[in-house]
Amino acid sequence: MAKKKNKKTIRLISRTALLVVLAAIMLYAITSKDKVKVLAEGDMAPDFELVDLEGNEHRLSDYKGKGVFLNFWGTWCPPCKKEMPHMEELYKDFEAKGVHILTVNVGEPKVKIELFRDDMNLSFPMLWDKNKTVMDLYNIKPLPTTFLINPEGKITKVIKQGMTDEQIYQYLESIQPK
Repeated sequence: MAKKKNKKTIRLISRTALLVVLAAIMLYAITSKDKVKVLAEGDMAPDFELVDLEGNEHRLSDYKGKGVFLNFWGTWCPPCKKEMPHMEELYKDFEAKGVHILTVNVGEPKVKIELFRDDMNLSFPMLWDKNKTVMDLYNIKPLPTTFLINPEGKITKVIKQGMTDEQIYQYLESIQPK
């Protein structure tokens, strides 16, 4: 009888210890998760370096003193396809006014991006985020997402949807250097 009681006690202690360990693991997993910073208006835009389809390096910090229209997109994204021609129409005029359009494709094969660019006759810089590091840095969800960055490097607006030609014009105008 004492033997039976000992086995029950040992089993109870073992189960309790196991539950405590599992609870500790769950608590650790919940509290130690990397907190992803969601970028918002007024935040400094994180610097990054990506290459365009021609192999030229682009650093966001190279555009200090200029406005930057930073657009994250994918070739499969219908709103992205719709807004690209409007960006192309305004690209040269606003570049002359100190506002640069930089588009970041998130993780698609280079040849697919090149075909998209050529089919749509686009000439603005298309940066290739092949490993999605900048997408993660900017916590991009959904596509398209556009960040308006003023000449001081601060985010003035985050747009998480497609835009009309009128909206694109107004947004580009809003980040012109004074």
